[in-house]
Amino acid sequence: MSKTILISGASKGFGKAWTEAFLEKGYNVAATARNIDTLADLKAKYGDAILPLTLDVNNREDSFAAVKKVQEHFGKIDILINNAGYALNGAVEEASEKEARAQFETNFFGTLWLTQAVLPIMRNQKRGHIIQVSSILGIATLPNLGLYNASKFAVEGLTETLSQEVKQFGINVTLVEPNGYVTDIWGNGFNSEPIDAYDGIKKAIAEQENADSFGKTSATVPAIIKLAEAENPPLRLFLGKVALPFAKQTYEQKLATWEEWADVSVAAHG
Repeated sequence: MSKTILISGASKGFGKAWTEAFLEKGYNVAATARNIDTLADLKAKYGDAILPLTLDVNNREDSFAAVKKVQEHFGKIDILINNAGYALNGAVEEASEKEARAQFETNFFGTLWLTQAVLPIMRNQKRGHIIQVSSILGIATLPNLGLYNASKFAVEGLTETLSQEVKQFGINVTLVEPNGYVTDIWGNGFNSEPIDAYDGIKKAIAEQENADSFGKTSATVPAIIKLAEAENPPLRLFLGKVALPFAKQTYEQKLATWEEWADVSVAAHG
């Protein structure tokens, strides 16, 4: 039986590439975007197999309504892929309240609303797979992306907890953690008002950038298909060759510090 997949942020980047890949495999796909005109080519090619839905994931009520439409249209939801998100560029001090809240509204709360909306359906089905598109920056951080880092760290904590809660219902949960990819998420125009004091660190980051560190979006397709079809999917899956070495380096440094201060930590127990 063909699987039904609900994916957010399907207008471009990972979302568009994965939507088309699932359609090519013969799956039914409900694809959400703020502007579904971007999905017109897929609708023309795949017809009733794709259900384009206009959705701003920041709106909880609309997110629940969209999930209801998908269930009514296809009769089930086997996989949810929470892909909608963006990156706010800027130092922590530079972020305005509006920018900080907006970053979390989309990256964290948008993920939460769709997750909450599909859970009753998946519990009743006694099966399902929730895939959260996080980032290696939800495991290890980089300067000038503090609010983005924080939003992805929040998604990590939410999802790891969720996996423990819903395993009893036959629901699998996976965090997909890409390293940098050639998408417009990094040059999307979401930039905080700069403060001159941070010019030096921004320059240093720019000088360290290496084109080879950024993967090709199309190369992720086999991995996401394999993940969707896995009987026992992992809790975490890195995408790209940079992510795992970066994570290992970060955790080796953390463990070394924790061990160095272990005596102080234990003494603080009382």
